[in-house]
Formats: sequence, C-alpha cells, structure tokens
Amino acid sequence: MTETMTETGRRPPHETLDAQLVRYWEREAARFDELSARASFGWISRNYARRAQRAREKAERSRAKEVARGRRPASVQAADRDGDSPS
Repeated sequence: MTETMTETGRRPPHETLDAQLVRYWEREAARFDELSARASFGWISRNYARRAQRAREKAERSRAKEVARGRRPASVQAADRDGDSPS
C-alpha cells in the first residue's frame, strides 16, 4: 500500500471531523435554500430559510475551529483541488 506524500515528504494531515462538518452543513444549507425556493406556502419557505441559516452558522463554527487549529477551511482546500484557487 502506497501513501501519498506532500512536497515536504510528510503524509498529509488527516481530515478532521470539523472539516467534514463544514462540507456537510454547506450542502444542507444549499438543500434547504432549494426547498425554500420551491415551497408553495410562505410559512414553509420561511421555515426552510431558517434551517438554511442555522446550517450556515454551524458550518461557520466548524470552519472557525479548523482555522484555530491552523488548518485551511475545507471549502478553500476543495477549491484548490478543483483548480479554482486565485494563486
């Protein structure tokens, strides 16, 4: 079994639960936004909008924990993997 190494010759750090949670809550927020847009009644739409906002807040808390650990947030890492980084 071969392990991928970084440029410095070290194994990349494992993905933390907070990194996984950032992605999960961002997906959930997008899903709730879509449900909110398709809802037939205003009260249902507002309920989904509140759920989307709570999901974004949870993602932000996990993102802040990742930054406090000295890691880049998961959304930035995903953009780098996709080649969308501004550098």
